[in-house]
Amino acid sequence: MSKVLLIDDDVELVDMLKEYLEQEKFEVNVAYDGETGAAEALTGQYAIAVLDVMMPRLNGVDTLRRIRARSSMPVVMLTAKGDDTDRIIGLELGADDYVPKPCTPREIAARIRAILRRATAESSEQSPYSPLSVGALSMWPEQRRATWAGHPLELTSSEFNLLEVLARNAGKPVSKQHLSEQGLGRPLARFDRNIDVHLSSIRQKIAALGSDKSCIQTVYRLGYQFIKE
Repeated sequence: MSKVLLIDDDVELVDMLKEYLEQEKFEVNVAYDGETGAAEALTGQYAIAVLDVMMPRLNGVDTLRRIRARSSMPVVMLTAKGDDTDRIIGLELGADDYVPKPCTPREIAARIRAILRRATAESSEQSPYSPLSVGALSMWPEQRRATWAGHPLELTSSEFNLLEVLARNAGKPVSKQHLSEQGLGRPLARFDRNIDVHLSSIRQKIAALGSDKSCIQTVYRLGYQFIKE
């Protein structure tokens, strides 16, 4: 049973989500403010957190920042409908996905399942001792571990999934639709910029490890490509 942490001060929404997720066989705990939620998330006992942006004591963005400073656990952000600023900031800070409010419990459950399915999927082609290697990149899918030129590459769950898809298709363009389906576990939605923001974050993390060129290139009207050295 996967354990889910709901961090939101909307009591009515939280009660509805909790009831639905428990019916769907999730174990659920609740925090009604950001400080409590961040502390609870960092206990290491949860598979995923669902985090609202607007909260007392510590807002969702700062809560996510606090979580990401010490943990790569998957996080789904709840944002105001149409608020691109909060959504993009959340993704840049390492959120794995976002859901605009108002939302249904069924949609939240679907997003949670998609992320957890990708986060826990075992690679049928690679063993923990035989990494997926492309140039300076090495990935151990079963261990959810990656390095760049021997240095640890700290990735969120969604970032890891997307980079793995690109690495497995190194030298070939990969469409955003395929990346969304294989990396995020869902079809690409209209006007969805999640993939763009995630890949921008990956580029920045690789650059911070000393790479002077981008290994991930945008292919006009096709998608993205991992450059095979």
